Amino acid sequence: MELTPYHARYFAHELTKRSSSASVDSLTLALADAQVDLNPHQVEAALFAFRSPLSRGAILADEVGLGKTIEAGILLSQRWAERRRRLLVICPANLRKQWGQELSDKFFLPFAILETKTFNEEIKRGNLNPFEQPRIILCSFQFARTKSEYIRQTPWDLVVIDEAHRLRNVYKVSNKIANAIKTAIANRPKTLLTATPLQNSLLELYGLVSFIDEFTFGDLRSFRAQFSRMNTPDDYRALRERIRPICQRTLRRQVLPYVSYTNRHALVQEFIPNDDEQRLYALVSEYLQSPRLYALPASQRQLMTLILRKLLASSTYAISNTLLGLANKLETAEQAQ
Repeated sequence: MELTPYHARYFAHELTKRSSSASVDSLTLALADAQVDLNPHQVEAALFAFRSPLSRGAILADEVGLGKTIEAGILLSQRWAERRRRLLVICPANLRKQWGQELSDKFFLPFAILETKTFNEEIKRGNLNPFEQPRIILCSFQFARTKSEYIRQTPWDLVVIDEAHRLRNVYKVSNKIANAIKTAIANRPKTLLTATPLQNSLLELYGLVSFIDEFTFGDLRSFRAQFSRMNTPDDYRALRERIRPICQRTLRRQVLPYVSYTNRHALVQEFIPNDDEQRLYALVSEYLQSPRLYALPASQRQLMTLILRKLLASSTYAISNTLLGLANKLETAEQAQ
């Protein structure tokens, strides 16, 4: 029996009335044939993403190894079961095939990887917008930027962005890729996946949240006025409450009751530096403790100090290129004056 578009929408409406997307019953139906063992936090994350009707999406920020790809697969399966099949996954180029394999092997969902070659082939076949296909579209960040106008014209039912922290500096005008993608999917439902929503600065969290909802923090000036100085527990509590409706994060220690991890035992190897290595360590430490470091931005000084000390502890070869880069930076700045 072949359904007309009218009857397909009618049956989808009837099924939605029986069980909404944000219910376990609905997910059970959509995942009946899926070849994956779901954990409670993954189901909860998917339900969280469906429960945000007032926003245009959610950030799923579980720690590394807790199955964010599975959580996104649940969302995509549910939308596919609802016959809402304009689905897009934007991810790093080296993860496109992995995403396709996950969708095919575990959720039995059809997919197409769009790149320059496959895009042009679709154009030659008469498809003037290759993003409009009866399959889940997978593409890289760079390709999404170059074809952002096609993405903007497509009425997506869901956009998933994997490794979303790569777009965290979207608040900077100079970040062309992030701004192009943000504009292209501005009015579409979206889910951001990242294990590190915050790395160096709170402004990165502001950038990711702005992908979902521009009004959560207001403009950049308002955010800085409220959260630039986090000095008390109340400040952190206020920030958590502000992002609670759109950000879900599960930590490894929270899943220990039902996920068993292999215990790791550190093997300590004693190392005694020679005289030259000890002298280098002392010189670099003295430099890093200087009152002013023109080669390091003040906002990044603490982070760069940690990185340099780790490189220094690794080997002289590991830190040599970094020190050379700092020296070249200072020479360039001096010549420019």
